[in-house]
This record gives sequence, C-alpha cells and structure tokens, in this order.
Amino acid sequence: MEGNAAYEEIEAEFVALEERLADPELLADRDAYAATARRYKELEAKAVRIRELRGHREDIETATEMLAEAEVDDAERDLLEAEIEAAAAAADGLEAELADLMAPKDPNDGKNVIVEIKGAEGGEEANLFARDLFDMYSAYAGQQRWKLEMMNAQGSDMGGYTDVVFMLRGDDVWRKMKYEGGPHRVQRVPVTESQGRVHTSSATVSVLPEAEEVEVHIEEKDLQVDVYRSSGPGGQSVNTTDSAVRITHKPTGLVVSMQDEKSQLQNRNKAMAVLRARLLQAEQQRRQDELSEQRRGQVGGGGRSEKIRTYNFKENRVSDHRIGLTLYKLDRILAGDLDEVVDALAEAERQENLVGS
Repeated sequence: MEGNAAYEEIEAEFVALEERLADPELLADRDAYAATARRYKELEAKAVRIRELRGHREDIETATEMLAEAEVDDAERDLLEAEIEAAAAAADGLEAELADLMAPKDPNDGKNVIVEIKGAEGGEEANLFARDLFDMYSAYAGQQRWKLEMMNAQGSDMGGYTDVVFMLRGDDVWRKMKYEGGPHRVQRVPVTESQGRVHTSSATVSVLPEAEEVEVHIEEKDLQVDVYRSSGPGGQSVNTTDSAVRITHKPTGLVVSMQDEKSQLQNRNKAMAVLRARLLQAEQQRRQDELSEQRRGQVGGGGRSEKIRTYNFKENRVSDHRIGLTLYKLDRILAGDLDEVVDALAEAERQENLVGS
C-alpha cells in the first residue's frame, strides 16, 4: 500500500481538489468550478476505498506486531489472528474494487447526452414508433431524475415524430444511455393498418456526448448559417418570422437544423450544441478504433434487417440482439423501466473489457 504510487497520486489530487472547491474565487468561474467538481466526483469513489484499504493494512500490521510479542496468550492470539483474517479479506475486496475502478474508462463518462430519434422504415408507423421511443426515454429520465430539455421536434401528421432531438442532463447519463444508439425495430399491428396484420417498422436513435466549446473549436468562417420560417406537420408555416436556423459545417458537410424556439439566437445556440457533439463524435471515431466500431453500429441505414433491439407487441417481448437478451416486459420497458436492459448491457461490456485487458 505504502509503495503504490498510483494510489498516492489519486489521494494527493483528491485532497487538492477538496481544497480548491473550498476556494471562494473558484465559485466566480462557473466553467472552472464545474470541471473541478466533475473531476472531484470522478476520484471520490477511488479515494474513499484507498483510505479504507490503508486502514485495513494498518490493522493487519498492528495485529501482526502484537502477535510477535512473547506475552500474548492463546485467547488473545486467536483474537488477533481472527482480526488479521477479517482485515485481509476486506483488503482483498477493496483491491478488487479499486482494480475495477481504475480500469480504463470511457472518455465520455460524466457527460450529458444529446439524443436524436428519427422515424426510418415503415412510413407513418415508423414516426409513431419514434414517438413511443421518445416517451420511453422521457419516462426513464424521470425515474433517473435527469433533466430533459427539448431541442427540436418535427411532428408527423398522426402525432408521431419524423425527427426529435433532446438533451439529457444528470448523473450517469452517458453511462446508461450510450447503449441506446442504433436502429430499433417494432413488430405490431399499426394504427394505419385496417386489416389487422403485423407490420415491421423501425426508428433510429443517435446518442451523442455533449461537447464543451473547449473540446471542439469551430471557426466562424467554416459555418454557413441560413434562416427560414418554422414549419409543422405537412410543411405548414407555424411562425411569421425567420427564427428557424440551419447551420452547415463546410469542412465536413454536417448540417444541423433547429426551429423549436421562437428566438433565432436560441435556435442557433441549440444547433451549435448539436454540431459540436457531432464533431466530437467524429473525432473520437478517428482516434479510437473501439469507439469507431461502436459508432458504425449506431444508426446504420435504419433498415429492417439492421437492428440492435426488437419490440414485439403481440408477445409483450423486447429482445436486445447484441447480447441475446429477451424480456417479456415490453409494457414496463416502454413505461421507462430500462434498468434491467441497461444493467445487462453494462455487465456484458465489463466482461468484454476484462477479457480484452
């Protein structure tokens, strides 16, 4: 324990962060305070366990020294040996926890996320399914006590979404939502079908980590900004001013449109947030092969043959095809009870990382 430099570095940084967070000057800089608080939270679980581990190691050392004393009687010897055994078992458990905590982490852990859902194959039924997915994530966000902020929504004629974009803010948002990116497939009798036949439709979900301005620098000269009037389902105008904004990032060709707000500035700010997130995602694809593989599987073409998950209404079944998980709890999952699915995906990822390490 004493010679473990990594533990010592963590403790030293944690103490320094505690002192910095108590500095009144830091409170005046909102961004610096947020970054410091985020790093403090990242280290807290490790620092607590390191301190506990040191305590157990010291208990073992003290009890071992007492055992070496000649005057220790049999009863006391038994007590000390039991104390050493218990402390050693606790120390081993903490070492295992620390090994897991100190394993390489996803660089996006701790970030908020931007989620985009689009109706894909299946016409209006796909748009209605996109609405169902939005409602599912809204309910899940409520259970997790996350804040949901609508960014943009393109409604369809029957109340679905051709495209909906929203931000989720809160603890563990990326860690839990990152598995949702990809094509989702639904099998059910659509409300648009008069013959009562089961149809298959799909919607795509993109999950992007929020990017701060310091992470993605965008030159103003690289942007083409167009303004226009907002439109609703069917293309009818819903605003008399040119408040909608479309931003094209010329170097990459990425295009982001926002129209939900009445203010052109607000729509521009939201569009820039999405653009930064997409550029960050593209940079992470370039830098990390494993993230590249993950991202290539997120959206695909939205086709019926490509899917990460299937929702079968007739059987009340949800199947996640990445890990072979099937649950007959469709009603509960659509109501926001996603933890069982998320936990299974997280465990599968953890096991895969252990095998690869």
